[in-house]
Amino acid sequence: MTEHRHGPLSFRVEARTSDNHARLGEVTTPHGSFPTPAFMPVATAAAMKGVLPSQVRDLGAGIILNNAYHLMLRPGIELLERFGGTHRFMRWDGPVLTDSGGYQAFSMSDINAIDDDGVTFRSFVDGAKVHLGPESSMRVQNAIGADIIMAFDDCPPSPHARHGSGSPRAKLPTPRDWARRLDEAHERTVRWLERCRAAHARPDEQALFGIVQGGTDLDRRSASVEAICGIDLPGYAIGGVAVGEGPELIRTVVEHTAPLLPADRPRYLMGVGYERDIVMAVAAGVDMFDCVLPTRNGRMASVFTRTGPLRLRHARFRDDPEPIDPTCDCPACGGGFSRSYLRHCFFADEMVGPILCSLHNLRHFQRLLLDIRTAIRDDAWSSIAEAWPVLQIAPQPGAGPGSDTGPS
Repeated sequence: MTEHRHGPLSFRVEARTSDNHARLGEVTTPHGSFPTPAFMPVATAAAMKGVLPSQVRDLGAGIILNNAYHLMLRPGIELLERFGGTHRFMRWDGPVLTDSGGYQAFSMSDINAIDDDGVTFRSFVDGAKVHLGPESSMRVQNAIGADIIMAFDDCPPSPHARHGSGSPRAKLPTPRDWARRLDEAHERTVRWLERCRAAHARPDEQALFGIVQGGTDLDRRSASVEAICGIDLPGYAIGGVAVGEGPELIRTVVEHTAPLLPADRPRYLMGVGYERDIVMAVAAGVDMFDCVLPTRNGRMASVFTRTGPLRLRHARFRDDPEPIDPTCDCPACGGGFSRSYLRHCFFADEMVGPILCSLHNLRHFQRLLLDIRTAIRDDAWSSIAEAWPVLQIAPQPGAGPGSDTGPS
């Protein structure tokens, strides 16, 4: 057992597997501890639609994620400061992680300018021009009061990304253009990390994580690891791998990058994802994950099971008396609600349908992580594939992790 403390955060590794790089651990923060590997549900605007914080805790979540971009624009940092941060504001007493807001500013907004000081964009709330950079990102996250905060980084879009209905982008960058963009993003990310560390006003209360970039270029990933991890921080993240790449490219990047990160610090893979991606990344040595898939998909009648996803609006579920997943103990399955009833709720516009499906999906991912932690503790990695047949299902074309680009 090894333990490392850095400022307000400590990380203890309790067990490792003999088959791969997976490790069992625990992260301790000022608002409590959580076991790793961990899946963090996303409470974008300090809330999950239709789900109470106490329910999220009961479903097994030890830490949640807030979105700095959304909270900066609404309700604003002045109000959050008056409430003492989102722990009190949303009535969640456990650990919280915030993203820097940079990814959403780059990907969601009407961007007017990107330069070495950050990004200027138009607010989705009132159309006002807003600037976000290393210093302002730190101020926002300091106001939110999260236990773990992320450095403001430059995450370039992937040349492999698809948009709209799946049609290729009209114009992809040339290899030379793309190499130049990756180098620019790398240099900015390192400079911005130094500025974030200097601007971080609460280092004794909030742990700052750096973010490794580099696209799908493994040499650039290695260079980013060396530069980012050369700055001593409580933890590190792998960014830029949930922005349109297919599962095999994601695997290549994660399996290359994760083992290069410091072994005594938590490793966080941002915006991932589906069950197969999580299991792959844990085997590579990753400790923390987040994704909006559980609640976003739940609101659309799309549910996860051990044997594969179900779309409950499909006609074949009209008379189906079975619960979503007979092996699940969530309020939907354990409560005896049938697939037929849930389908009816969606067609009848009854809120209980999206709520129950969201609760099920949140529990599904916590059960997966619970089984993963048990397999690591028992050094029985092969038991994961046996217990979770969904891992053997080939991904659909164009399917990839669900990045946190919008509401949870």
